[in-house]
Amino acid sequence: MPSATTARVTALVRASHPEPTVAVTAIATALAVSTGLGAAAAVVCLAFLSGQLSVGWSNDCIDAARDRGSARPDKPVARGELPVATVRTAALVAVLACVPLSLAMGPAPGLLHLLAVAVAWAYNARLKATVLSWAPYALAFGAVPSIITLGLGRVAPFWATAAGALLGVGAHLCNVLPDLEQDLAQGVRGLPHRLGPRRSAAGAAVLLLAAAVLLAVGPGRPGPLPALAVLLAAVVVAVGLVRSRRAGSRAAFRAALVVAALCVALLVARGAVLVPA
Repeated sequence: MPSATTARVTALVRASHPEPTVAVTAIATALAVSTGLGAAAAVVCLAFLSGQLSVGWSNDCIDAARDRGSARPDKPVARGELPVATVRTAALVAVLACVPLSLAMGPAPGLLHLLAVAVAWAYNARLKATVLSWAPYALAFGAVPSIITLGLGRVAPFWATAAGALLGVGAHLCNVLPDLEQDLAQGVRGLPHRLGPRRSAAGAAVLLLAAAVLLAVGPGRPGPLPALAVLLAAVVVAVGLVRSRRAGSRAAFRAALVVAALCVALLVARGAVLVPA
């Protein structure tokens, strides 16, 4: 049997929202490598990792009472595996570490990254339950390209910023869908809750398709592979929307996830053109 310490560490990792934490950190690191940051990409990785850990832990800390009320089986705090104080301390340590790690990327990218982290905390604290729930995602994801390119002395082009914002809002609509009913029972009424599951899934698919188009054509001639990715995304969205007309269908949600993956691949693949020579 695992020791009490091992069990607590495992629970703490689960409370950090490991999937989005790893995903966002990996995307930022891959983008840093593809834009030519070189060894500085390691600093980007650590800054984003600390920021995402702080966001994940703050979410579980702030939502502890709500998660207990919903009897969330995926939340260690709600299951009594971790005290709230432990998660709160972890969130504070992570955000304190995030400050010097972010500034190590340089003053401009560091401050922009800290702003993105602050916006994510604001989402956890209040905005997730309002009609403005989409705004933190748009701001934080839209900032990612510039956080990377400012390390090379340039602001990311508008098409990359807009694509990041669209990707963020689409990800928000997708991310909330599995917990929609539980959130509504706890009084959370963000944008996806007001739209409902079907319109949220369809909206996510359309927004992500728009992001894919921007990532493909924004820098100029897309070439065969980006064009093929957009065509594939369009087919996936069309099939998902048609099948989503069936009662209880999750086709639009699955389509949105596929298109989100294509958008991430396009963003990383187009990294070299974010900072033209």
